[in-house]
Amino acid sequence: MPILNVKVSAAKSPELTREIAEFLLDLTTRILRKKREVTSIAIDYVDPESWIVGGRSLSEQGKNSFYFDIKITDETNTKDEKALYIREAFDGFARILGSVHEESYIYVQDVRAASYGYGGLTQEYRYHH
Repeated sequence: MPILNVKVSAAKSPELTREIAEFLLDLTTRILRKKREVTSIAIDYVDPESWIVGGRSLSEQGKNSFYFDIKITDETNTKDEKALYIREAFDGFARILGSVHEESYIYVQDVRAASYGYGGLTQEYRYHH
């Protein structure tokens, strides 16, 4: 039931959207053991001229970048799993986008089960029922 909010410095295309979504679905299922059928992904595209790192646009630097956060229920993954997820996510985006700026960020956000849910039910409720 994770949700991923993704930003990429690229021109929007259905092909790129599918490639990123498929990559993140596979990664999230394989490493974090999340259910594919309840994983949501929202992808936003940012013009490289409008993405500034160190005072210069990505266009000026000849780089691409990305940012995404993923919300997962607290205590469902280990530090090692999250570290592997971040490493493989970075490497995967480097393959997809090419020439990725080191200042590309991934945030695995652990959220409390009593404060997080979908379909009108918290994860805490689902755990107990």
